[in-house]
Amino acid sequence: MGEHNSSLSLVWQQVRYQNKIFWRTPVAAFFTIVFPLMFLLVFVTLFGNDLIGDVGVTTAQFYAPALAVFGAVSATYTNLAIGTAISRDEGILKRIRGTPVPPWIYMAGRVGSAVWVAFIAVVLMMGVGVIFFGVELYTAALPAAFVTFVIGVACFAALGLLLAAVAPSGDAAPAIANATLLPLAFISDIFIVPSDASPGWIATLASIFPLKHFAVAFADAFSPIEVASRDGWLDHFHWKEFGVMGLWLVGGAILAIRFFSWEPRGGERKRSARRRAKTAAQS
Repeated sequence: MGEHNSSLSLVWQQVRYQNKIFWRTPVAAFFTIVFPLMFLLVFVTLFGNDLIGDVGVTTAQFYAPALAVFGAVSATYTNLAIGTAISRDEGILKRIRGTPVPPWIYMAGRVGSAVWVAFIAVVLMMGVGVIFFGVELYTAALPAAFVTFVIGVACFAALGLLLAAVAPSGDAAPAIANATLLPLAFISDIFIVPSDASPGWIATLASIFPLKHFAVAFADAFSPIEVASRDGWLDHFHWKEFGVMGLWLVGGAILAIRFFSWEPRGGERKRSARRRAKTAAQS
């Protein structure tokens, strides 16, 4: 029991430490917290807060949960991938392995911090939507929204670590993260309202990836039409969406563990060169 409590204490210290680093990085804080809020304000200002015909909810009622998902994904997928890749290149991950702190505790702290920032982004977005734009909350659907959040951030945290594992460098990680996230956001009911006029192949393509499933499952918990169409609180859970996100979570975690390196990429190249030189000398 004492060892268990000690591990939890170490993880909590790492979470607090990583949180401090995040809030001391203005760019990361801006694009994770402020950027989605700016989109909400822009969309409501441009389109008005009237009913959207295709989905039957107001502009804010649609975009608040959608952009909350975007903020959560930015915190776990984008920031976790970029921060981890940069720490690897700077030799921080290698030095961590030389300390008494178990590597898994350090990594749990990074992931825990990302999840906490994602939670703040979601609560802040929905809070602004409720207070300033009349977004409605439905008590019966809140448990489903919370479970969706947990599965979604776990999925994208695993994919963020996978991206960090395969990114050739910390400098390349931001470009890869944005190139993989932003195009999907436009076809996954985040930035653009779904419409029957959209080509079918776009919906099919989006359904392959977990972002749309995260957005749909979370947004439906705040849709008056969807909430009214379901009887008990268990009916609000989107098991299909959970299944798709779960598959990406498991696959991402397995591949991240398989390809993750604690050593800087330059160090790997040097060791490879030494091995080739040694092999050549022996032959």
